[in-house]
Amino acid sequence: MKMILIIDDDSAIRSSLSLMLKRAGYEPKTATGPREAMAIIRAEALQLILMDMNFSLSTDGEEGLTLLKQVKLFRPDVPVMLMTAWGSIDLAVKGMRAGAFDFVTKPWNNAGLMQRIETALELTAARQETEEKADDDIWDRSRMIGKSKTLLNVLATVRRIAKTDASVLITGESGTGKELIAEIIHRNSRRTGKPFVKVNLGGISQTLFESEMFGHRKGAFTDAVADRKGRFEMADKGTIFLDEIGELDIGCQVKLLRVLQEQTFEVLGDSRPRKVDVRVICATNADLVQMIREHAFREDLYYRINLITVHLPALRERKSDIPLLIDYFVKRQCRENGLPPVEVTAEAIAYLARLPYPGNVRELKNLVERTLLITAKNRLEASDFEAQQQVDTLSQTEKNANRMNLEEVEKQTILQALQLYRNNITRVASALGISRQALYRRLEKYGIRIDDSQV
Repeated sequence: MKMILIIDDDSAIRSSLSLMLKRAGYEPKTATGPREAMAIIRAEALQLILMDMNFSLSTDGEEGLTLLKQVKLFRPDVPVMLMTAWGSIDLAVKGMRAGAFDFVTKPWNNAGLMQRIETALELTAARQETEEKADDDIWDRSRMIGKSKTLLNVLATVRRIAKTDASVLITGESGTGKELIAEIIHRNSRRTGKPFVKVNLGGISQTLFESEMFGHRKGAFTDAVADRKGRFEMADKGTIFLDEIGELDIGCQVKLLRVLQEQTFEVLGDSRPRKVDVRVICATNADLVQMIREHAFREDLYYRINLITVHLPALRERKSDIPLLIDYFVKRQCRENGLPPVEVTAEAIAYLARLPYPGNVRELKNLVERTLLITAKNRLEASDFEAQQQVDTLSQTEKNANRMNLEEVEKQTILQALQLYRNNITRVASALGISRQALYRRLEKYGIRIDDSQV
């Protein structure tokens, strides 16, 4: 049964349309406004959307146009029919330019509306069939291995948004494949063949941020012995992938936001603004919403990079993909190292499927490849993987012990600095050589309250 979403703040309208659609053999869904509508649009496989243009006292239709743009980014193939009691030629033209299929004024004739709905569904189905046949030949999801429902849902979203220029925020635990998803988006976009520039923001210090991202002219500072292109200029006409966006210092966030808003930047040592055309994809394993609450991440930057969110599931949420991943990693290692085919027993696969994988796909990959290369056997048993897993566990335990020691030293250093500078956060951060935001994060990490430091 074809599902049609009705978005209107008038309960009488929703009820009337729902009854009409049910009688015609369709499954209606209803939403009262943009927030509720987007939740349904993200979750359901819709065939058509009937959307009011106004959801408040305003009658200019701008609310509807804004929602329409969001819908077309997330569900570009779903036809949208706009509805308003405040119809005008200008509003209709704006709606059609933004991607609407049709424009209906209230009140409508039921028979006429149903005919327009059926026409929209028929034309869209025919177009999609043609496009899908062509698209199947060019869609590239290579190296993203798996057939689980959770992964396929992610890839379906990626496929829909790849051809747009919408900014994308990829979230998920470490090792889930965020960089790989960014590469897939780029390869399947209109910018494929243009530069794909990767930047690990966690590895760039605050002092070098402008030079790394925007470039510098010779003589701009002491060590600037030659002109240097920044990452944004390198990515012009292509895609820039900003990994670990949650690690970016608040001061650098301001500078990044300016570039994303204005699509211009200034090279250090050159005051002339330069235009840049890039698609921005960001990734993080941090909780940016929580960081906003703690004033460690700018809310305006968050909304700038978060037009579309793609959340990658942890490996424990897609365990049915583990056998496919094992097969892929084994075959790739054999091919790259000129090894004969290697068999992994069913018992070994079952053993690997039971492991928790806090490091996700990256951890599984490392375990499989290390076991294959170290054992040098043509048939890998569960005991082979278990032996390597025990070695890895011991190694991790040792690392954790060292980290605990280092963390204790760091905690005591912070406590001493707080006492020395009488809880002046600015002076403490300066003395420790970190930003105020970084200091706040460490205070939370170690459970240090300002009162605690006075003891």
